[in-house]
Amino acid sequence: MASAAQTQPGGTESLTPSAVNHILMEFVIYFGRAVAVFYPVYLTGYLGLSISWILLCMLMFTWWQKNRRWKDVRIDSAIDLVDNESHIISSELKNTLQMASWVHFTDVEKVQWVNKVLEQAWPFFGMYMEKLLRENIQQTVRMSNSALKMFKFTKIHFGHKPLRITGMRAYTHEVDQREVILDMNIDYDSDVDIDADVNAAITVGVKGLKFQGMLRVILEPLISQAPLVGGVTFFFIRRPTLQVNWTGMTNLLDSPAFSSLSEAAIMDIIASLMVLPNRMCIPLIDQLKVDEMRFPLPRGVVRVHVLEAKDLVAKDTYMMGMVKGKSDPYVTLRVGNRHFKTKTIKESLSPKWNEVYEFVVHEAPGQELEIELFDEDRDKDDFLGKYNLDLGEVKREKEMDEWFHLEGVNSGEIHLKLQWLALRTESSLLNESNAGLSCAMLAVYLDNASNLPKDQKELTVHHKHGKHSKEARLTKKNVGPNSYVEFTLDKDVQKSKVAYASKNPVWEQGFNFFVQNVKTQELTLQVKDHEKKSVLGSLNIPILRLFNISSMCLDQNFPLERSGPDSQIKLKVTLRILTEERPPPKIPVSSPSNVKQQNRQVKAGGNAAAATPVPSSGAPVASSPGLPGVPLDGTNKAASPQPRRNSFLASETSKPSNLNMRRYDSHSLLSENSIASSRFDLTDGASFPQAIRDHQGSFGEINLTVRYATMRNKLMVLVHACRNLFPCSDSGTDSYVRIYLLPDNSWRHRKKTHVKRKTVRPIFEEKFEFDVSLEDAQTRQLDVSVKNNKMFLKRERTDIGMLMLDLSQIDLVKGASDWFELTIPGLSRSTRQSHF
Repeated sequence: MASAAQTQPGGTESLTPSAVNHILMEFVIYFGRAVAVFYPVYLTGYLGLSISWILLCMLMFTWWQKNRRWKDVRIDSAIDLVDNESHIISSELKNTLQMASWVHFTDVEKVQWVNKVLEQAWPFFGMYMEKLLRENIQQTVRMSNSALKMFKFTKIHFGHKPLRITGMRAYTHEVDQREVILDMNIDYDSDVDIDADVNAAITVGVKGLKFQGMLRVILEPLISQAPLVGGVTFFFIRRPTLQVNWTGMTNLLDSPAFSSLSEAAIMDIIASLMVLPNRMCIPLIDQLKVDEMRFPLPRGVVRVHVLEAKDLVAKDTYMMGMVKGKSDPYVTLRVGNRHFKTKTIKESLSPKWNEVYEFVVHEAPGQELEIELFDEDRDKDDFLGKYNLDLGEVKREKEMDEWFHLEGVNSGEIHLKLQWLALRTESSLLNESNAGLSCAMLAVYLDNASNLPKDQKELTVHHKHGKHSKEARLTKKNVGPNSYVEFTLDKDVQKSKVAYASKNPVWEQGFNFFVQNVKTQELTLQVKDHEKKSVLGSLNIPILRLFNISSMCLDQNFPLERSGPDSQIKLKVTLRILTEERPPPKIPVSSPSNVKQQNRQVKAGGNAAAATPVPSSGAPVASSPGLPGVPLDGTNKAASPQPRRNSFLASETSKPSNLNMRRYDSHSLLSENSIASSRFDLTDGASFPQAIRDHQGSFGEINLTVRYATMRNKLMVLVHACRNLFPCSDSGTDSYVRIYLLPDNSWRHRKKTHVKRKTVRPIFEEKFEFDVSLEDAQTRQLDVSVKNNKMFLKRERTDIGMLMLDLSQIDLVKGASDWFELTIPGLSRSTRQSHF
C-alpha cells in the first residue's frame, strides 16, 4: 500500500491530495454518525416528547443488533462446519472430552501397560513420598523461616488415583545413536489428602490436586554393560498446569485474589527443579558426571527479529463502538522461563518494531517460541493473537524470514526473521557486532561453596584478627548463613536459590549469559546473606581469560575475595562462540512435465529407457538429502547426457518407465478439476491464466512428510502446510492440495485436502493413506498439485503449483520431511532459476 505522505528534501512530510481526501471522508463519516446519534435526542426535546421514546428505540435497536449478530454467528458456524467438518468435530471432541494425545497423533503410543504398572506400584510410591516429606521436606520448611520452626506433617496420604500417562512418543531416528528420548503426557487428577500444623493454632492442608504437563525423559548414554543405560534425565519442556484444592487456613488461597499467587509460587518451585533449563538426574554408573547430566551445554541460540505486523484487529473504539479506531500493539516473546516485551506502537494496525531478541535453546525439537500480541490499555490489555513456533524447525531451516498468521483472532500477521546460531570453540569465528548483538554465550554451573563466614561481623573479625574470635570458639553451635549467589554481566543479573543454615552450601544450578564484547566484559559474582543482603564474598572473572584458553572452559575452586581466609566457591564456566549457520540450499524437484516426457517415450518406444533431463546450462543436478525429487527442467531433449556419478539420477537412466498414462481432452470436466496434472499437454501455455504465465517470482513451497507404516502396511503422506503461494486475489488464495500415487491416476484414487480460504500460507495438517506394499511403494511416484478453488475463467487451469516426488529415492521406513519448491510446467526456466 502506498504511503499517504511524501517526504520533502528538508526531512518534513507533506500530505498528498489522496491523504487529504481520505481524512476529509473520515471526518464526514464521523460527523454523520454523531448527527445520527444526537439529532433524535434534540428532536425529542424540541417536540416535548417523553424520554421513554428514546429508551424504547434504543432497546429495539439493541435487540435487533444482538439478534442479527446471533444469526451471523449461526450462519458462519454452519459454513465453517461444511468447509472443515472433520477439523471442527475433532476440535470440539478434544475440548469437551479431553482426549489423549495418541488419538490425534499416530506416532504417540497408548501405553496402557505403563499405567497398569503405576497403578500396582502407587501404594509403595505413597510410602516413599511420606518418608521423603517427613524426613527431608519437613526439616527444610522449618529452616526456611523462623515462623515455621514448629511445622509438622500430621497426615500424608497420596490417595487411590495414580498418575496416568495419556501418551508416549519415542525419538530414536532424530537423536544421537547413544541416547533415547521419551516424551510422556502426564495427567494426575489426584485425591491426595495432606494435613500439616504450622503451630498449635494454625493448620493447613491440601485435599485434591490436578496436574498436567509433558515430561521428557532422556536415557543416555547407552552403554555395552549392565544396566545398558548410564543415567536417566527428566524435565518439563514447558511449565505444567496445576490446580490445588486447599483446606484449613489455606482455604484463603482458594479465593480469586490468592489462588493464582499460591499456585504460581508452587509452579516456581517446580520450575526451579524440573523445568528447562533445570533437570532432575539419576546417574546409574559411577563414571558419569552429574553436572554434565543436569546442565549440559545448550543445543544453540535462536536470534529473533520482530520486524512488523499487519492487518491487526482494531480494539480501540469510540462512540459506543460506532467509530472504530486502531490499536496500540506490543509483542511478548517467551522461550521457557525467559521472556521479553517489545515497545508499544501507538494507534497502528500495521506496526513496525524492528527489535532483536536472543534465546538459549536447550531442546530442539521440543521447545517453542511463544508469541502473543496485545493492545495496550489503561485497565486490561486486549488480546490481538498468538503464534507458537517449534524451534526444531528453526534449527532445521537455519534461517527463516516469514509472515506468520496469528491464531485466536479473525485477522493479523506478524513478520519474523529467525536465525539459528551454533556454539563453537574456534576463536577465529568470533564476530563482534556494533549493533549490540551477542557474539558469544557464557554457561555457568554453580556447584558449592566452602567455609563461608556466618555474617558481616564474623567477616570483620577475620580481617582484623586473622582467626576466630573467642566468642565464636566458645559457642557450642555456630550455625551458617542463609546464602545465595548473585551473578552480574553488565545489566543481566541472575540469582541462585537460597541454601539455608550452612557454611558449606550446595546449590547445583546452571546459568546462561550473552556476551557482546569479549575483551571488556567480565562476570561478577557475589555471595550474599538472604536476610541482611550483606556480601559474604565476591569474585570477578574476565571473559578474555576464558577466550584465551583453548577449551574456553574453567572448572575449579575459586578463592573468594572480601570473605573468610579459606572461603572458596566451585564453578564451571564455559564460553562458546555464536556462529551463524547458512540455510541448506534449495533442492530442485521435478515438475509433472518430466512425467509427460516419460509418457511420450513409452508411447514411442515401448519399454525404452527414460532419459533424464538436465538444466540447459549443463550443470549437474543436485540430490536432496531429505525427500529427493527429479530435476526441475521440463523441456524435451533429443538425447540425454550421462548423469554424474554417485547421483541418484544415474540409476534413473537405466530404469525402464512403468507409466502408461492417457492424454485427456482439456475440455472435459474431469480434466479441468480432478485429473492429475501429468495428463495434460504441459507445453500448451494457453491453458494457464495470464496472471500465472506472466508471474516472474516463486510459486511457493509445500511441506510434506512421507513414510511407510510397516505395522499397518500403508504409505502415509502428511500434508502440513504451504507458504508463499501465488496470490489469486487481493485477499489471498482459496487453495487445496490434490495428490495421486502414480500410476493410479483415476478420479477414485484422488486424495485432496480441505480448502483453506483467503491465505497464501495455508496450514492443512491432513494425513492420507495408500494401501500398497513397501516394495510397490518404492517404485511409485507421488504427483502433488496445489490448486485454486476459484477458477480465474471457466476453461482455465486451476493449478498454482506442482510437484513430482520419486519414492524410490526415499527411505520410506525411516520417513522424511521437507519443504519443496512448487513449479508450473511449461514455463521457461529463466523465470524460476533465480530461486535455487
